Amino acid sequence: MCYGHHRRSLSPDRPPRNNNNNALVVDTLRVRLAETEARLERARAREAELTRRLEEMKRFVSVMEILESYLKQRFREQQEYVARFFSSLPAK
Repeated sequence: MCYGHHRRSLSPDRPPRNNNNNALVVDTLRVRLAETEARLERARAREAELTRRLEEMKRFVSVMEILESYLKQRFREQQEYVARFFSSLPAK
């Protein structure tokens, strides 16, 4: 029985086609893994940069809150000073 082109070669010179497909799949997976690792590295770098910027913004907000508190206190003190000043003036 001869099956023509459907028959597989059993010669040792030529590896079966399945091994070529397996090698191609392995190569494809290696390339995809390398791409994924590169994307992961970029994502980690981006995360580190965003974390650094977040910490910087937190420090900035903290300084602004301290400044706001100080300015509110100074404003109240000035209001009290002006109120005392005008209350000490003789009425006409």
